[in-house]
Amino acid sequence: MQLPVLYEDAWLAVVDKPAGLMVHGSVLAADETDFAADRLRAQFGRPIFLVHRLDRATSGCLLLAFDRDSASALGKAVMAQQLDKRYLAVCRGWPEAAFTIDRPLDGGPGKPQKKPAVTRFRRLATGELPVPSAGFPTSRYALLECEPVTGRFRQIRRHLKHASHHLVGDTSHGDGRHNRQFRMRGVHRMLLHAWRLGLPHPHTGARMEVEAPVSGEFARAMELFGWNLPVAGSSAGG
Repeated sequence: MQLPVLYEDAWLAVVDKPAGLMVHGSVLAADETDFAADRLRAQFGRPIFLVHRLDRATSGCLLLAFDRDSASALGKAVMAQQLDKRYLAVCRGWPEAAFTIDRPLDGGPGKPQKKPAVTRFRRLATGELPVPSAGFPTSRYALLECEPVTGRFRQIRRHLKHASHHLVGDTSHGDGRHNRQFRMRGVHRMLLHAWRLGLPHPHTGARMEVEAPVSGEFARAMELFGWNLPVAGSSAGG
């Protein structure tokens, strides 16, 4: 039941949250009893302060602090856009090599006010499945690196829908036809993974980088196309 620890010191930790686990209670979790926050308090045996959150269906880097001062410093870094968050996503279609979506989004249920939302995307690889789609003999997919400049509700998922490059496995904003193709191949999860996290350490100020490895059904999806991830600092095309 413990979450893999990617980094830990006296002030903070980064853990690898599995897909399917809620981070904490919310209006979207009325019937849930298992939360990452509760597990982490027990796992570390001390209070924790979540610096950001991930959707239930998203896996990967989750940042937390162990004291209020560290949490406050990291919160200020978030507000100053000093957290470099990079996600991996598998989408339908072959988008251009690099693109940015600048489209305001509301805050989710009960929060109708729209606020600025910007996401940068970079295509890492492309692939096809031998399934006819939209008049074409194959179905095309792409592996994307996603950089949310802002942090709105389901931002990456909703921006990809706006671009008609729906996130595979997303049952709220995705394309059911493509989701079914992956389920038939043993991939039942939403293919969004918080891959890399860069941040200034709240006490030393030193820049630190943490990476959550791809595993499980996300790795299985990549194997369908023979995709490999670029090493840190490299560029990739598809």
